[in-house]
Amino acid sequence: MAIKGNSGELKSRSSASIFIVIGLCCFFYILGAWQRSGFGKGDKIASAITKQTDCSVISNLNYETHHGDDVVTADGSDKAAKEFPSCHAKYVDYTPCQDQMRAMKFPRDNMIYRERHCPPEDEKLQCLIPAPKGYATPFPWPQSRDYVPFANAPYKSLTVEKAVQNWIQYEGNVFRFPGGGTQFPQGADTYINQLASAIPIDNGMVRTALDTGCGVASLGAYLFKKNVITMSFAPRDSHEAQVQFALERGVPAVIGVLGSIKMPFATRAFDMAHCSRCLIPWGENDGLYMMEVDRVLRPGGYWVLSGPPINWRTYFGAWKRPKEDLEEEQRKIEEIARLLCWEKLDELGDIAVWKKRTNYDLCRQQDIKPNLCEPSYPDDVWYKKMEACVTPYPKSTKSYEEWKPFPDRLNAIPPRISSGSVPGVSVDMYQEDIQIWEKHVKSYKSINNLIDSGRFRNIMDMNAGLGSFAAALDSPKLWVMNVMPTIAEKDTLGVISDRGLIGIYHDWCEAFSTYPRTYDLIHANGIFSLYKDKCKAEDILLEMDRISRPEGSVIIRDNVNVLVKVKKIVGGMRWDARMVDHEDGPLVSEKVLFAVKKYWVVGDIITAHNKKKKVKN
Repeated sequence: MAIKGNSGELKSRSSASIFIVIGLCCFFYILGAWQRSGFGKGDKIASAITKQTDCSVISNLNYETHHGDDVVTADGSDKAAKEFPSCHAKYVDYTPCQDQMRAMKFPRDNMIYRERHCPPEDEKLQCLIPAPKGYATPFPWPQSRDYVPFANAPYKSLTVEKAVQNWIQYEGNVFRFPGGGTQFPQGADTYINQLASAIPIDNGMVRTALDTGCGVASLGAYLFKKNVITMSFAPRDSHEAQVQFALERGVPAVIGVLGSIKMPFATRAFDMAHCSRCLIPWGENDGLYMMEVDRVLRPGGYWVLSGPPINWRTYFGAWKRPKEDLEEEQRKIEEIARLLCWEKLDELGDIAVWKKRTNYDLCRQQDIKPNLCEPSYPDDVWYKKMEACVTPYPKSTKSYEEWKPFPDRLNAIPPRISSGSVPGVSVDMYQEDIQIWEKHVKSYKSINNLIDSGRFRNIMDMNAGLGSFAAALDSPKLWVMNVMPTIAEKDTLGVISDRGLIGIYHDWCEAFSTYPRTYDLIHANGIFSLYKDKCKAEDILLEMDRISRPEGSVIIRDNVNVLVKVKKIVGGMRWDARMVDHEDGPLVSEKVLFAVKKYWVVGDIITAHNKKKKVKN
């Protein structure tokens, strides 16, 4: 039975509410100030962003939650949060599942040693990865495409190795990226215009691309001009920090290799796949790698191969390779392409373009037919070996024959939903999901108005669902890495791809295939409830901390009981965090935790009063 309070109690509650609102206002004002690197360490956007921050958006909303700060353990004690120490400086660029020392223990055949090899449970780091000294907030897009602060990735080897190819140049305290590449030393724009003479890049029909062996991802960087979003990948190898450079530039990329394991992407995910001197032996292993590319290409998609061995008769002298070897290499590639029923569209100098058929009708007439994969779930790819077989076309290809350009396809009914091929997801559910996430994102923006400012470029959705969070954010200022947990009840990554968005499979009990400090904003919807019986929440949070930039932002949406525990953990991780009520009010058990990772670098610790102290190494 409720107890009626007296007037003094009401005044006290009112005063407490005022203080909470003022506290939130100050918190998000600090969020607006945002980058400590503005003090001479990075670009000069910090002061402008501070001026844009308007605390009036807070004062009109009741964000008090009655579950926020009183964290009590099961035995009734009120214990302080566990403080996570800083990792040693040698871990500043640590990638747990692509660790160079661990990689050397695995076979080199088929690049197995460059694949994911994660540490066992007892070798996982229980500390916070520091930023390098002098770390600076990246430049805003599109300036970041061309410039990266040297302190963020202080590796000069590529400036020497690729000096004549215009990959990267070192100028003072920044790296400059002229837009060149091994196959396009004159610049990516010129190269892309060549491709556009054979591929419909300009009209929205090509929206998603896969760049295998991407280098510093200049192709992906310049394809943004065409409103094409590219998933770039390359191994962590002798080309030090190439994927790290890509992400510092604000270009989607992951550490990866085409070796023995299937790529972590949905079937029919991309409109175009590309290889420019990517050193993948396409003609070997019975066409295994081309068959894997065929799996991830949608019907009607394009494959581009530039460099050796294409047009070997003209270029064999410059490539310094025997004519016989190059001729045999191209013969094998052409043979596999015919087996896959790809149509060769053109050879533009040393660039060849093939097109995957929109349906299988013509392929049935071939004298030689490929070995079709067994009729199983084609998106079961996580740690699964590649097979020398061709993934069958979907039963109905009508949607691909009438493929919508982007942005029309962003909120259109995806083919996989209209065909009923995603169990448990109907057209009505999809349309309702769009509305729900438009409402959520509107609420996020009212609390953190930096989301639309250009301050957040690299964004991750850890549990992407149908991709509606990314769709609601759609803007040329940003991109979203949509992650489909491998244990999700419904696998909807293919739906995300159909919408013209990029995504990847991942198990959050392991580290993500990226460098530290690569995301500006991380969104986690229900991720801790999903993994509550699979792995420890603190391990997931430590991984979120690893991949988040200093002063990066985190939004966690989950059940209140889960968030209370999460909030206690992050209290020992050098994050500023505040839990707020659901948009529909305090009676909804789902809450939202907003957090900002504090700025600190190697040699610093941050006290409870946010002061820096030097630590002896």
